[in-house]
Parts: sequence; C-alpha cells; structure tokens
Amino acid sequence: MDVMGDKATLFETGRFVQPSGEEPTRDEAVEAAEEARHRLNAAAGDVESMSVLGALLLRRGDLDGAEPQLRAATAAGDRAAANNLGVLLHQRGYPDEAAGWWRIAAVAGSAPAAHALGRHHRERGDEPAAEYWLRQSAEQGHPLGAYALADLLEHRGDAHAGHWMRAAAERGHREAAYRLARALDRGAGDGESGAEAGTGAESAAAAAAAEQWYRQAAARGHRRAALHLGAILERRGELKEAGRWYLTSAKDGEARAACALGFLLRDAGDTESAAVWWLRAAQDGDGNAANALGALHAERGETQTAERWYRAAMDAGDDNGAYNLALLCAEQGRTAQAEQWYRRAAYAGHREAANALAVLLLQVGDTAGAEPWFSKAAEAGSVDAAFNLGILYAGRGEDRVALRCYEQAAAAGHTEAALQVGIARLREGDEAAAERHLRCAAGGGSAEGAYRLAAVLDARRPKVSEHELGEPSVHTKSECEEWYERAASQGHRRAQVRVGMLAAGRGDVVEAARWYRTAAEAGSRNGAFNLGLLLAREGSEPEAAVWWQRAADAGHGRAALRLALVYARRGELAEGQRWADRAVALGPAEVSERAGRLRDALREELSA
Repeated sequence: MDVMGDKATLFETGRFVQPSGEEPTRDEAVEAAEEARHRLNAAAGDVESMSVLGALLLRRGDLDGAEPQLRAATAAGDRAAANNLGVLLHQRGYPDEAAGWWRIAAVAGSAPAAHALGRHHRERGDEPAAEYWLRQSAEQGHPLGAYALADLLEHRGDAHAGHWMRAAAERGHREAAYRLARALDRGAGDGESGAEAGTGAESAAAAAAAEQWYRQAAARGHRRAALHLGAILERRGELKEAGRWYLTSAKDGEARAACALGFLLRDAGDTESAAVWWLRAAQDGDGNAANALGALHAERGETQTAERWYRAAMDAGDDNGAYNLALLCAEQGRTAQAEQWYRRAAYAGHREAANALAVLLLQVGDTAGAEPWFSKAAEAGSVDAAFNLGILYAGRGEDRVALRCYEQAAAAGHTEAALQVGIARLREGDEAAAERHLRCAAGGGSAEGAYRLAAVLDARRPKVSEHELGEPSVHTKSECEEWYERAASQGHRRAQVRVGMLAAGRGDVVEAARWYRTAAEAGSRNGAFNLGLLLAREGSEPEAAVWWQRAADAGHGRAALRLALVYARRGELAEGQRWADRAVALGPAEVSERAGRLRDALREELSA
C-alpha cells in the first residue's frame, strides 16, 4: 500500500461531522461548481477528489453517496478518507468497524483519527488504550486530542492534565480555554484568603490570566465563558462591556446571562427591557430571574402575578422563591401562610428565612419555638439572627450568653451588636475595647453609638482654661464634638442638648438655641430646660417659662423650681407654691431641699 497522505480532512473534528460556525459560508454556486469538478475528477480516478467529495457528501448528511467515495479513496491509501470513513460508519452504528478504519488512519499518522480512536477506547472503559491514542493525537498538535487527553488525566487526578488543557486552549479549543479559566479563577479565589507572602500578587496574576482565557473562549462563542467574563467586568465597573458579553451569552441561550443582563438594565433604569430578559431567563428555568420578576410585579402592586413568579422560582429549585413568597404574605397580613413559606425555605437551609420565622414566632409569643430557629440561622451565618438571639438571651437576664451572641454579630459588622458590645465593655471598665466597638457602631450609622463614643472622648478632654485676655479664641472642633454633631444630626436628643451646651460654652448663643430647640421639640426635657435658661439670660423670661413648664411637665425638677421662682417674683404665690411642691417631689435632693425652703417661705407669706 502506498504511504497515506493528508490530502483532505473533515474539519479536523474527529468522529462526528458537524457544521462549523467559525468557517466562512461559501457562495452556493461556487460550492456547487467545486462539487461538480470533484465528481468529474473522482469518476476519472482522482483519489484526492474522491476523498474531498466523500467529505462534502458526509458533511451534507448524504451517507449513501459518501461511503463509496470514501472507501475508494481509503483503498487508494488516503488516510483522511480512512478517518472520515470511520466517522461515517460510527454514524451508521458500526463503532467497531469505525475503530478499525481509525486505527489504520492513526497508524499512518492521522491526528484526528488517533483522537477518535482514543475517544472510542475511553467510552469502552479501556483507559490505557485511550491514553495512548489521545497522546498520539495531542503530541501531533491536534487540539481535540489535547483536550480529550487533559480530560482523561484530570479525571484520574494526574498532575499533567493542566499542561494538556493549556496546550488545547492555546491551539484554539474553546472548552479547554474555558476550563483553564475556571481553574485559574478558583485558584485566584482561594488565594484571596491565603496568608502566605506573595499570595496577593499570585492571586491577581491568576485572576488576570483567567480573564484572558475567558475572553478567548467567549470570542470563540463559548456562552458560559461570556457569562463569566461579563461578571468580571461588572465587578470592575465596566458595565457597558459587561452588558455586551451578557447579551452575547444570553442570545446563545445562557439563562444566567439573560438574568444578569436584566439586572444591569434595571440598574440603568430600563425596567421594561430588564423584564424582557428576566422573562426569557425564567422561562428557561432560572429561579433568580423568576424571583426578580416576582419582585418587579410586587413593587407594582400586582401581587397575584408576583406570587406566580415566586412559585416558579421555587419550582426551579430556588429557595428564595419561598422566602419572597413568605415576605409577600407577611406584608398582606397573611401570617399563617407567611409562616408556612418561611418554614419551607428555612428547612431547605435558607438562613434569612429561619431568622424571619423566628421573629414571626417571637411576635406571637412563641419564644420557645423562636430560639432554635434563631440559633440555626446564626450558625448558618445570619448576622441578624445572632443579634436577635442576643436580644432573646438578654431579655432572660442571661447577659454573658447574650454578649457572646452580640460579639458574633459585631464581628460580622452588625452595627447595633457592636453598640451593645461597646456598652457592655464600658460597664466592665474596659474603655479601650468599648471605644473600638463604639467606633464600629458609630461608623455604621448608629446615632447612639456616635453619642456614646463622643461621651467617652469628651471625658478625656482637658479642661479649657480661660483666654488670658478675656477674648474668644479661635475654636477648632474636637473629635468628640464631631461625633456629638453626627449623632445630633441623626436626631439623637441627648447629643443635640450636648451640642447646644458646647455651642453655648463658646458663646455661640444662636447655635446653642437652635440645638436646644430641636431637642426640646423632639421631647427632650433637658433641651427644653436649657433653652429656657438661654432665653432667660437673653431677657425673654416669659418665653423661658413656657419651655420650663414643658420640661417640668415631663418630670424635670430644676425646671419646676425655676417656674416656682418665676411665679414668686410675679407675686403669684399660690402658683409658685404649687410648682415648689412639684420640684420637691421631682428632685434631685439638692433641688428638693431648695424647693422645700421656697415652699415654706411662700406658705408663710400666704398665711401672713
């Protein structure tokens, strides 16, 4: 037999002939003319034309027409025809005969045939033979052979799998490029939590390499690679390019990309277009998209449609569907149904549903039923559940257990939990730990945290000496004043009073009055009392009396004493005696003593 030559191949695909979307479509007339030419040459005995014609007919699905041409070319020594004849026989359902022709072609040096033969042996469980032939194909530079070899080695846990996966990717195999990217991506993710020196740089390099391989696979039409590339770009803030890759992936049928594209469009304000892509993804079984549609309809008040989509999310295996359905029922006051759906999601491991279920049970007085769900949610990582569990234990007087729960939540960034830990540390006298936690609480937006932090810092401030010339010095706000002001701006009444006092101390009467009035109008009796003092000093005693009366009615003893003095000076002795009695009752001790003396004096005056 003459030495076989690679005169024609069938797309280098191996066993299965499929149209290639990457090859340019030729003009039908040109293709028909070329086929006619090959038919004439094949009829005249041209082996190359027989092989090419057989390949053309095989690609078209004309197996009956292709077989005699391929057999004739194979008999004449054309190894590409032998490979394609194996493809044809495999499609006809004769795998063993196909393997015989692939072996002939592979022995003659056909890399596609070696790949096909290796796949044939692997399907039959003969891994040593499969590895031998796949390695023959891979070492000849065949991308499919390299990929199949890498897949086989990876399955066995062989360290050389990565080498052949990279080789396949570098030769243009898109699935290899995708899998290589995924491996690098996972490595980069693992590196983020590593503690070794240089891990950060290595992680960044792996992430960059992963992105490049995703990009190569996506450019070759790999829809999942396009999805992952879009996600990387979205995290980096490159939303326009991310949207393009999501769109590419979604158009190829990737439901997760359609869902992600919907969220991008929603964030850009195009809710209608977002709904279109969510609908497409939800119809393809994406539970996240179904939940998004449910939320969209719920916002519009279309609760029945929202419920239908939440149920669709559950059917797709998304536990968020049950959780969202429970939230919807709770908003409508359907407590029994809400509990039912919370339980379903909680039993499936949804930690926020477990926390919500516990809250619901707590609201109806079932403390015993709530506690295990809080515990389960907290163990699963729910920060809110850990905090709520702390509240539960604190209500029972189990302060040490409660503090442990607060510490768990605070460590995860829970603002109110950090506040509770800070308060506990203050009680214990551990000011450094208290300050650390109060800073977390204040930084997280807690007005009470900001006030208490300011108070800690305020207690450390040295006393300010009088200006030696008696002139006001330039005032620079201290850190504690900044925290007081932050708390005051958030509506914290005690902070508002303190900011007013600091302003009054530096002579800024207008600013002091503004903060005192704000606190007083919000119900602060100290704010009302201080505002009265400020007005009295400015000569507005009648208006001051109005604010003192408000403070006294709220239980402020000093304000009651001030009112008693005002009425005494006016000569309204009975009214003055009444407010003196009130001041005696309210205290504190110093005020009670002074008010008692005033009351006795007024009583003597009235009885004289």
